[in-house]
Amino acid sequence: MPKTIVAPEGIGEPIAPYSPGVLADGVLYVSGTLALDANNDVVHPGDAGAQTRHVLETIKLVIETAGGTTEDVTMNHIFISDWANYQAVNKAYAEYFPGDKPARYCLQCGLVRPDALIEIATVAHIGI
Repeated sequence: MPKTIVAPEGIGEPIAPYSPGVLADGVLYVSGTLALDANNDVVHPGDAGAQTRHVLETIKLVIETAGGTTEDVTMNHIFISDWANYQAVNKAYAEYFPGDKPARYCLQCGLVRPDALIEIATVAHIGI
């Protein structure tokens, strides 16, 4: 099956051996995304809502680069470092998915960067 690597300009180089997104048979898999700037520094330290918006803007860019929109998102995998941030994450998240909501789950866990409060991985079905 052919696949296409989706790596938008303007985001930093991956911090590990992965691609920002992979498109195969109309399904886009977006790797776990942290609130990182182009230099791979965590942005908005201590602000879970702002980090969530940054993460979702990055994911939106990957989806748009692949030819889709956030309406194509079918599943989000959300990882938060502390349940105390759950309300702020949900408030920001709702701004990006105002209509029909994608399926999702949310886990509390340690993240690869100690000052990162959230990570989201996404699946979107584009042009199907």
